[in-house]
Amino acid sequence: FPVGLLPKGVIKYDLDESTGRFHAYLNDTCSFSLEGSYQLKYKSTISGIISNNRLKDLSGISVKVFFVWLNIVEVIRDDEELEFSVGIASASFPIDNFYECPQCGCGLDCGNGRVSKFRIKS
Repeated sequence: FPVGLLPKGVIKYDLDESTGRFHAYLNDTCSFSLEGSYQLKYKSTISGIISNNRLKDLSGISVKVFFVWLNIVEVIRDDEELEFSVGIASASFPIDNFYECPQCGCGLDCGNGRVSKFRIKS
């Protein structure tokens, strides 16, 4: 999985290689928007199970859909796309959207003179 699934600022992580269970730790909670299309929130602890081309049983990551915050519970890699599931629905994005880590507060547009484009699958 590409590094851009998590924001900058992960201070440590734990991985049980026998089960795939992991925990990633941030200094604090984190939120940002991506190209004005999606608002994301990360708790200070993110956990789940990693296996071949799949992150499941995720907790600690949510996305705002219309006016409601929904937990992202699974991410599946299908060739060059990542499919994000909130249980009742899913959305797919090109994997190259996630080669760069977003920053808390500003996402991929942090005033450094360059804006990374987040492409939505058409």
